[in-house]
Amino acid sequence: MSKTIITVVGKDAVGIIAKVCTYLAENLVNVEDISQTIVQGYFNMMMIVDTGGSSKPYAEMVTELEDLGDEIDVKIRCQREDIFTKMHRI
Repeated sequence: MSKTIITVVGKDAVGIIAKVCTYLAENLVNVEDISQTIVQGYFNMMMIVDTGGSSKPYAEMVTELEDLGDEIDVKIRCQREDIFTKMHRI
């Protein structure tokens, strides 16, 4: 199991969740947990996903998600769970 934290932030628009989740499903990435909120027109989503089922190299997936974010005018960031956990221990 290879978990990754994905964050999506930007101006709210129709289809953000659908486009991100479609990309993940097409690449056999399982969404294990998801939280999203909209505050004064700004969209914020955090996901915990399992990338273990995907044959796509991690770096390529990160780049493609960043590119998808550019297409839909949001910032998409990915971070491996182990690194995320270590960074937030301090």
